[in-house]
Amino acid sequence: MLKFHLITLFEEACDAYLSASIIGRARKDKKISIKYQNPRDFVAGKEGSYKKVDERPYGGGPGMVMQALPIIKAVQKALKGLVDPTSNVGSTRPYMGEKKGKKAVIVWFKPGAKQFTNKDADALAKYSDVVLVCGRYEGIDERAKKILKTLAPVKEFAVGEAVYTGGEVPALAIVDAVTRRLPGVLGKDASVEERRIASSAVYTRPETISYKGKNYKVPKVLQTGHHANIDKWREKR
Repeated sequence: MLKFHLITLFEEACDAYLSASIIGRARKDKKISIKYQNPRDFVAGKEGSYKKVDERPYGGGPGMVMQALPIIKAVQKALKGLVDPTSNVGSTRPYMGEKKGKKAVIVWFKPGAKQFTNKDADALAKYSDVVLVCGRYEGIDERAKKILKTLAPVKEFAVGEAVYTGGEVPALAIVDAVTRRLPGVLGKDASVEERRIASSAVYTRPETISYKGKNYKVPKVLQTGHHANIDKWREKR
């Protein structure tokens, strides 16, 4: 079972999507598991009090920056059992996952980084634990990433060319893209579009739709049942 660990301040925003449809079914069928770590849980303070995880940036600039230590501690908790508990954060080789036959990876979101692709989704599907660090505000103290690299491999991705309010939307996209590629999640391997001949144009019943006096029909070739001709049509599309 592939385990996704989301490091986020907004579990409720993520879980609504990850509990629905195909992803929700994959969780119930134990194809994947979703776990959350909230950086606020790793900040000292009385229970019920507001726990601050951001500070003003050194050197000036707009907005606030997420502090490094709450992020680091949240990732450590997610990787519990894969990180040597006797090693200090920042030591040279605290990662034990490979020795246990498990592979963990940390995903760090950064505008301008390598665009996430289906090939990357296939690569992530081979890990046992995928930790997705969801930043907020103006970003995360860069020292967090430097230290996290001593815990497990860190891969940097951008999901789309837009800049988002936080890392939750890219994280959900990656969970979705990776999960649907796991055996048994979609029922048939052929359901993964890029693994078959597919057209961007798809049709279903009825054969003819009438709208404002005009008829819109399904292409004849799709009604023939001639698979070779249908594949050629899809390739052209």
